[in-house]
Amino acid sequence: MSFSRASVRDAEVAGRRVLVRVDFNVPLDGGRVSDDTRIRAALPTIELLRDRGASVVLVSHLGRPKGKVVPELSMLPVGERLSELLDGVLVRQAPAVVGEDVETMAGGLGAGDVLLLENVRFEPGETEDDPALAESLARLADIYVNDAFGAAHRAHASTAGVAGHLPAFAGLLLEREVTELTRVVESPQRPLLVVLGGAKVSDKVGVIDRFLEVADEILIGGAMCFSFFRAQGIATGNSLVEEEGVTLAAEALERAANSSCELRLPVDLVLGESFDAATEVRESDGVEVPDGWMGLDIGPRSAAVYAGAIASAGTVLWNGPMGAFELAPFAAGTRAVAEAVAAAPGTTVVGGGDSVAALQQFGLADKVDWLSTGGGASLELLEGKKLPGVEALTDA
Repeated sequence: MSFSRASVRDAEVAGRRVLVRVDFNVPLDGGRVSDDTRIRAALPTIELLRDRGASVVLVSHLGRPKGKVVPELSMLPVGERLSELLDGVLVRQAPAVVGEDVETMAGGLGAGDVLLLENVRFEPGETEDDPALAESLARLADIYVNDAFGAAHRAHASTAGVAGHLPAFAGLLLEREVTELTRVVESPQRPLLVVLGGAKVSDKVGVIDRFLEVADEILIGGAMCFSFFRAQGIATGNSLVEEEGVTLAAEALERAANSSCELRLPVDLVLGESFDAATEVRESDGVEVPDGWMGLDIGPRSAAVYAGAIASAGTVLWNGPMGAFELAPFAAGTRAVAEAVAAAPGTTVVGGGDSVAALQQFGLADKVDWLSTGGGASLELLEGKKLPGVEALTDA
């Protein structure tokens, strides 16, 4: 299997300006970047371009300003952190996204220089894929590179529109993301095991459907398991149940019954009276949840079974926590899965913000083969959907 789009590694960039769409949508705390994972993920592409004599113009969104200038969502602290990660290289901060002043700054860049545009979602035309905004962005550079896999499922001006005006290449991160995630579906080492958690079946039903066709086992955890239990007529007490998900879960169970893929649910639970770290906690030997209680984690038997399945898999894909891991009494199930994935001898791929956060919380983020930076983009690619930000790139 090979990546089907032109790669930045093959682009002639010396002496040219390169507009790079990055995903610098990072958390801020007191005006400083509190988690620079996404910035670090873009460094290989930025450094490759600088090493090859390009000047680099970076564009990203941050938060949801909804087309308005929101000072608290300025890219300034992101640029400051990027400068530190580039060993003190000056990262120039543009006063806006596009316009004459920005074009003047871009035109004055020399080889190896870096310019960071202001938050692209300050522009109302960004999320509408406005042709005028795309043309204005294109005037800033000679070449376009998309390295923002986390935004590649959006047909926005900076992820798709601008690619129609410049030679368009995939960045190293986007290329690797598509390659690793596609391999899980198309050419995994067997057995292929998929672990899915989180709150909503509706968020994962497309992935469930796809992997019922190609995986050997699917293990379900998190609050989404209660939609499956409700569909089976099992009492769920006060547990979080997505009503739309009950019908979807029933349909998935029916498809699973006619599939060679085994879909497995928890066999025991950890219960709490409320969603609170200080709540009363008890383990349930089965999966029925009495009135007044909530299921907030898979139980120890389920965790052991899931960990054993992970250990014997040739390929493991994990997306979504097993419970409310951010609350200490309900972290054990997610920790068990995280530790099993980290120790697994097979190929391990982890996606989804909460799963990544769990690995980081448990100090295991560097123990997996691929840690995806894409949330919705990862899911859509795994479902088999085409991503606008990838499709807009030049064919290889």
